[in-house]
Amino acid sequence: MSIYQHFRRDEHPFVERVLEWTERVRARYQVIRTDFLDPRQAFIARSIANREAGVYFETYGGYEKAERVRGLFYPEYVEPSREEFGLALLQVKGTNRFLTLEHRDYLGALIGLGIKREKFGDILVHTDGAQLLVAEEIAGYVRLYMNQVHRVRVTVEEVPLEGISVPEQSFHPLSFTVQSPRLDAVVGDVYRLSRAKVVAPIQNGRVKVNFREINDPSFYLEEGDIVSFKGFGRFKVTSIGGETKKGRIKMEVVVFD
Repeated sequence: MSIYQHFRRDEHPFVERVLEWTERVRARYQVIRTDFLDPRQAFIARSIANREAGVYFETYGGYEKAERVRGLFYPEYVEPSREEFGLALLQVKGTNRFLTLEHRDYLGALIGLGIKREKFGDILVHTDGAQLLVAEEIAGYVRLYMNQVHRVRVTVEEVPLEGISVPEQSFHPLSFTVQSPRLDAVVGDVYRLSRAKVVAPIQNGRVKVNFREINDPSFYLEEGDIVSFKGFGRFKVTSIGGETKKGRIKMEVVVFD
């Protein structure tokens, strides 16, 4: 059985890259550091690494339970340190009593600088600014050129990773069963909406899976997927279990409040 059969077709290019990395570790004893991975990519990378003898894989995103992480593939004799993950923590300060900056504003500012999404991790928003976890190789560029977020002037400085401050985020687990793990079915059950009220928003681009817009209501979700529904919130698929006696599939998610 081909390993590709375990993953979605659009994930095959990433699977191919992971296979290349694990081969370099196995055959050449190289240490491979990835860019930032979303939870689904980290799940794929770990799944493949666990199949390869002599290949180890760890992730780090700057703090425990970080959503986006950098990964390290390495051979048995290596004991990687946190420094080898290549993270930098940037403190962004700037306030405007008439305008509250949100996560999307900081995200837009980084993208507007021409920085690819895989080069920065979680964005931790605070009342007086935000902390950005970025790849160390772009930290200087961000410090130099990020001087405005939305319409607010900001200053950026690099601070030690030990200075990270993670906003408290509440969530609650949810368990239910579905006929199939289709996007429309799962979103409908999570937010208690009828299928008719879910299909149109999906087709109109209001739903993202792992930060990518998905317009197909029949898209099948997998463990590790993060789903955002504009106007409703986000949830993460934590488990897709077996079938019940009635032929339905058990689902477990965590819903972010």
